[in-house]
Amino acid sequence: MSQRTLVLLKPDTVGRGLVGEVLGRFEAKGLRIVAMDLRTIDGELADQHYAEHVDKAFYPPLRDFVTSGPLVALVLEGDEAIEVVRALNGATDGRKAAPGTIRGDLSLSNRENLVHGSDSEESASREIKIWFPDLP
Repeated sequence: MSQRTLVLLKPDTVGRGLVGEVLGRFEAKGLRIVAMDLRTIDGELADQHYAEHVDKAFYPPLRDFVTSGPLVALVLEGDEAIEVVRALNGATDGRKAAPGTIRGDLSLSNRENLVHGSDSEESASREIKIWFPDLP
């Protein structure tokens, strides 16, 4: 089943020069880039994206991190794209993520974990509308 998902290559991915490597992993798995944009976001967009986490203790440092520099927002499309992206990303805590995953191979911490991928079709739909409101 073809589906779309939102992926964010966070500021640590951009800052460490890993954008090409991470994108290459998604493309090698057969996912197609539908939309892509390099941008620096403000707190308001971070709050909208992470709405379910705004009141949690871990959120303020996450907000500071995602607004600290440029990131790449993209929409990927392909067979079971949401599940495929999440498997490629690996566990949220890069220190515990399996080798062979993006986070397992490249992430240095839990907060600075390189990538975000939508966790469900509902989240993907909501997140794509936030980041790419004009995408059909």
